[in-house]
Amino acid sequence: MNPEDQILNAENRQDDAAPQERPRSAPANQEGEESSEESSRGRGPSSYSRRRNRNQCPFLKDGKCHIDYKDVETLKRYITEEGKIRPRRQTNVCSKCQRALAVAVKRARHLALLPYAPQHNYGD
Repeated sequence: MNPEDQILNAENRQDDAAPQERPRSAPANQEGEESSEESSRGRGPSSYSRRRNRNQCPFLKDGKCHIDYKDVETLKRYITEEGKIRPRRQTNVCSKCQRALAVAVKRARHLALLPYAPQHNYGD
């Protein structure tokens, strides 16, 4: 091997050992692309800095849960058509009130204020 080939081989080995940079993606505001706020992936600074607007628990008043097992109309809103208690992510109730809601629904069922099972329609 001549000296020039040795120098070229040494340079190639050093280039191979150097960490490879990944190509950066184009900015989101080019033609045909959505901006970072409108992106379906939720990437960009707006998705991290955006505060989640959570509604306050409907049962909280003065820091206490006010749930009455005798208030059947209110309890019916938190029960599915199948007779199950709706989860917190659907009802927006805090965890403390969700536990109290479950107890209130069970008490109302025990006292026959609420049905345990849905009403069946056999003739339809």
